[in-house]
Amino acid sequence: MSQEILVSKITQEIISYINRVPVPVTVSNRHIHLSKEAKEILFGGKPLTVKKYLGQPGQFAAEEVVKIIGPKGQFDAVRVVGPERKKCQVELSISDCYHLGINPIVRDSGKHEGTPGVLVIGPKGFIKMEEGVIVAQRHIHMTPEDAEKYGVKDLQLVRIRFDSGPRRGILGDVLIRVDEQFALECHLDVEEANALGIKNNDVVYMEIGGI
Repeated sequence: MSQEILVSKITQEIISYINRVPVPVTVSNRHIHLSKEAKEILFGGKPLTVKKYLGQPGQFAAEEVVKIIGPKGQFDAVRVVGPERKKCQVELSISDCYHLGINPIVRDSGKHEGTPGVLVIGPKGFIKMEEGVIVAQRHIHMTPEDAEKYGVKDLQLVRIRFDSGPRRGILGDVLIRVDEQFALECHLDVEEANALGIKNNDVVYMEIGGI
């Protein structure tokens, strides 16, 4: 590596460190989002019951759970996350996908084309999802005001740094999601969080510049 390239790389790392933004983390376990129609079939018209409100406004973990069955395995109690959405979506880790016997596909939420499906069984009925099972791409939610403040935009890829503990490190390809309804929060799945020793409510640093 030439001296000029080395100096440039070091300079970019310094810029990244100076222009980093603290972001709280929520660690996401396997869960399912249901359409209104699917909820009616699975739970017989019963409204979802709030178990716990989540970090994003209006989002909640429901008391209700479903069974998910793939070609090679199943999970008996997958948490429903409300409120209802336009389409059903199952969010799993890569090892979850291997357990079910389906191909793990990393996608942004709502991008279902070419993704696998599963059988979903509730107390009142079942549905066969033809698509909609994803490994959610790690991402950061924020408002337009946050995005303007931090100099990023919707669908931009950034990186995050975790500085605490013996497994601290950096994750790239973190997707920025901007919407008026969002709150500033980084979402990682269990495998990503465990790799760096991150827990719920820990803080990672979104690095701006030198990415």
